[in-house]
Amino acid sequence: MPAPKPKASRVLLVASAALLSLSSTVPAAFAAPTPSTTATPSATPPAGMSTVGGTRLGQPGTQVNLAAGVPVLPKDITGRSWIVSDAESGEVLAAHNAHWRLPPASTLKMLFADTVLPRFPKSTAHKVVPADLAGIGAGSSMVGIKEGQTYTVHDLWLGVFLRSGNDAVHVLSAMNGGVEQTVRDMQDHADELQALDTHVVSPDGYDQPGQVSSAYDLSLFARSGLQKKDFREYCSTVRASFPGDTTKNAKGKSVRGSFEIQNTNRLLSGDTDVPVYQGIAGVKNGNTTNAGATFTGVAERNGRVLLVTVMNPEKKEHNEVYKETAKLFDWGFQAAGKVTPVGELVPPRGAATSGASPRATAVGKDGGASAKPVAAASANGSGGVGVALGIAGGAVVLLAGAAFLVNRRWPLPDLVRRRTRP
Repeated sequence: MPAPKPKASRVLLVASAALLSLSSTVPAAFAAPTPSTTATPSATPPAGMSTVGGTRLGQPGTQVNLAAGVPVLPKDITGRSWIVSDAESGEVLAAHNAHWRLPPASTLKMLFADTVLPRFPKSTAHKVVPADLAGIGAGSSMVGIKEGQTYTVHDLWLGVFLRSGNDAVHVLSAMNGGVEQTVRDMQDHADELQALDTHVVSPDGYDQPGQVSSAYDLSLFARSGLQKKDFREYCSTVRASFPGDTTKNAKGKSVRGSFEIQNTNRLLSGDTDVPVYQGIAGVKNGNTTNAGATFTGVAERNGRVLLVTVMNPEKKEHNEVYKETAKLFDWGFQAAGKVTPVGELVPPRGAATSGASPRATAVGKDGGASAKPVAAASANGSGGVGVALGIAGGAVVLLAGAAFLVNRRWPLPDLVRRRTRP
């Protein structure tokens, strides 16, 4: 049965564990096998993958419902895995090997941020000690944190999002009880989000044996993180000033220098061969030897908010992951409202009562949603900074025999338009 067409009031089926503590067990039909902690990803997608979000999403190859009026997918998409979804309704418009477990690189930092960011006020100051920077992998991307210097949590998150700094990740992990504790916290949060393809080994996404995620799971992380005001602010920041060394001036007074950092998300900051994408508002990029290039982006046009994740394009041209993401965004904005979804981004386990399905809508044979949302949230008609940076009113509702839902709507265009472009 085709999914209902998006309405002016759409439901974002994502709720954090902090808001809802109720839990339910994922049915065996939707559970993913435990990822191997030693095997490397196969050269081809496995015949059987997780079916979380719909049976079509567990099938190898491209999944899309083409029909009259639906634009044809771009033919030059070479990502080993990709997914196009509506960030608010959760509808998956098209996907290719969506549940293929692959190395995530620094896109895993979205899960790190969604897990750790709420735990420390941004004004909290931390003086870096040598132990904070221990164990950073060789060749890691760094923002330039120095031992003995003091940084605010705000500084550290700018380092994580703009420069993908593994040094900033390790300092925040140290503040969170250490790398091992942070990995456990991230894995627990991934499980709560029903991101069952993900196995966390390092908090920064650095290549490690057995560290895997999927295009589907990365989209879940982005969707959950984007509910948080600070997450949206950091991931959409193009450039910022970062604290440098402390030196003595001519009068012998200690002076803290600074330097500019720029976001390495090329759809946000632009590059010689990649223009800034219209409506882009984040989220996170990555690149390692094993993972290749990975990227999850969010963009808004005409009130429609889409998520696109692309993992490891086979075509190795400069900025290829951004070029393919832009093409999939273009297709998604043209196809949204016309194409029947092939699945959905599921809500967290805690978003359902113990007696209800962990998914807020049923998945039909074609992988599309076959039931209407339990409740809908009205969009706030006012614009401006307050709307762009605020989370629209979320009301927890309980209907007889139905799941708990947190209804949210978070318009993003002002978050983009306010930013100075290169």
